[in-house]
Amino acid sequence: MHSTESLSQLFHEHHRRVLSAAYRITGSMADAEDVAQSVFLRLSGRATPVGNAGSYLYRAAINGALDLLRRRRAAASEPLEQAADVASAARGSSPEAEASGRQLGDLLRLAISELPERAAEMFTLRYLEEMDNAEVAAWMGTSKAVVAVTLHQTRSKLKKRLTELDRTPR
Repeated sequence: MHSTESLSQLFHEHHRRVLSAAYRITGSMADAEDVAQSVFLRLSGRATPVGNAGSYLYRAAINGALDLLRRRRAAASEPLEQAADVASAARGSSPEAEASGRQLGDLLRLAISELPERAAEMFTLRYLEEMDNAEVAAWMGTSKAVVAVTLHQTRSKLKKRLTELDRTPR
């Protein structure tokens, strides 16, 4: 179990990165905060300290955010449109462009939540966290070739699914 002092230090060092990773996936600051809170609570409940707390927390945030999207999709209790909290007014874009961007983000989150867990994590690391294939391979404990093939297949699936979702009446 981590001491209160060490947990406080880990929170101070890693909270922003954990929150940012969760936000990029969920598109909602409230959801990202919930994910971050559960990640740090889970860490505090561990019987043994983790070796590389930064890596552990970062991956836990990504997986927690993906799990949140999957639970939402499965429960269908709250539309993703309501969960998305995209504040783009400061960018000065038109209301139509903001709505279109928000809609695309919502569709992408839904499509990612439908992917197998490993593919969703690779896609998230590569395109939302902007890691290169070598970094993704190192994080996931696999080869660059596996990452490249998985990402190629995942992009094809997402493209097809986004087209299907975009045609679905809302």
